[in-house]
Amino acid sequence: MRKDPKKMLEKYKAGNCSDQEKAIVESWYLELKSEEEAPTHTVIENTKDNVWAALSATEGGITKRPNAKTIYLRRVAAWAAVISIIGATGLFFMNKSKVQQVANQAVKKNDVLPGGNKAFLTLADGRKISLTDAANGELAKQEGLVIKKTADGQLVYTVAGADKEGKNGAPLFNTIETPKGGEYQINLPDGTKVWLNAASSLRYPTKFTGSTRTVELNGEGYFEVAKITAQGGWSEAKKGTRVPFIVKTAYQDVEVLGTHFNINGYKDEADIKTTLLEGAVRVSLKGNRNNPSKVSDSKLLTPGQQSQLNEKNINVKAVDVESVMAWKEGDFIFDGDDLKSIMRKIARWYDVEVIYKGEFDNLKFGGLMSRSKNISSVLGIMESTGRIHFAIEGKRVTVLHNER
Repeated sequence: MRKDPKKMLEKYKAGNCSDQEKAIVESWYLELKSEEEAPTHTVIENTKDNVWAALSATEGGITKRPNAKTIYLRRVAAWAAVISIIGATGLFFMNKSKVQQVANQAVKKNDVLPGGNKAFLTLADGRKISLTDAANGELAKQEGLVIKKTADGQLVYTVAGADKEGKNGAPLFNTIETPKGGEYQINLPDGTKVWLNAASSLRYPTKFTGSTRTVELNGEGYFEVAKITAQGGWSEAKKGTRVPFIVKTAYQDVEVLGTHFNINGYKDEADIKTTLLEGAVRVSLKGNRNNPSKVSDSKLLTPGQQSQLNEKNINVKAVDVESVMAWKEGDFIFDGDDLKSIMRKIARWYDVEVIYKGEFDNLKFGGLMSRSKNISSVLGIMESTGRIHFAIEGKRVTVLHNER
C-alpha cells in the first residue's frame, strides 16, 4: 500500500506509527547530529520539507537516492536496515530489533568471519613479508628507504640515506597484495596514500624518478595522490613542474597531478570503473594487444563522475560516490545491483566460493549492510526479502531460490 508522506510525518510526531512506518521515517531522516538517537518532534518539524521530499522519493516501490551532498547513507544503520528488491516487491523495512532477529535465524553452523587488515609485501630482492603477522616498527631497509609498519597497520616509507638504484640504474619495484578477506593501507615513497580492497595488488617503485610516477594496480584501490613538484633529483622532469601520477590497469591508464579517486579493475568484472572524488583525472583506453601502448580514446573526469571502460570504449556517467566508496568506510551499499555482482563482492571479502542453483539474472537489490558482520548476518538480511535462500557449508555458499 502506498504511504502518504505527510500523514506518516504527522503519525510519527503523534507517536502513532507502526514499527514499519517508524523505520521508514527514521531511516530517511539523515541530518541528525547524533547517530544514536531518533529524530525528535521539534527536529522533524524544523526539517519537514527535507524529510517529506525523502519519503516521497520512496514512492512507487523503487528508492531514488537523494543528493549525496546532503544525504549521508551511513546514518541509516543507526535506526533501520533498509533492503529493497528493485522492480519486484518494493521496499522492505526492518527496525533494528527485527534485523537482529533475522540474523539470529540465519544458519550459523558454518559461519564465516569478515575480512580484516591482511596483506603481503614482496620486496624487490624477492623477500616476502606477511604484514598481518609482522610486528609494528621497522620491517626492512631498502635502497635508501626504511619501511615501517605503524601501530594502526599502515605501511610507511621514510628516506634513510642517499638515493640508490638497482644494477645498471634499473628501478627497483615492490608489490603489496591483499588476499581474499583482506584490505590494507600503504603510504608510498612520494607521500601518496593508497587503500587496497580485498584480492588486490599494487606494484610500485621503491623511489619515484623521471618525468612521471607510475604504479600498476590489479583489483580495487582508492588513491589520495600527493602533489609533487619536480626538483633537481627528478632528472627527466622540468624543474618546478608538477610530476604526473599514473595508475596502469588492463587496457587503461589513469593520469593525475594530485587528486582523490577510486579504481575498480577486478578481472572478473565486465568493466574497469574509475570514480573521481576530488580534482581531475584523465582516463585513457590503451590499444590492442598488438600495439598496447597506443591510446585509442581518452576522457577527462570531473568530481562525481565515473568512467566505465572495456576493451573497446569508455563511457562516462555521474554516480553516487558514497556507494562506490562504501567498501573503504566498512560497508556494503547496493543501489539496484544485480545479485551476482553483490555476491562477487561478498566472495572477495569473506573469502568464499559462491555456487548458484537456478537462474538469478533478474534479481536486484538495494540497501546498506556493514562489512564487519559475519557472513550469516549479511546473507540473513538478504534472505529476509523472501526471494532467496543461502546455504553455508565451510567456505562455500550456495544460492537457491526460496521455497514458497
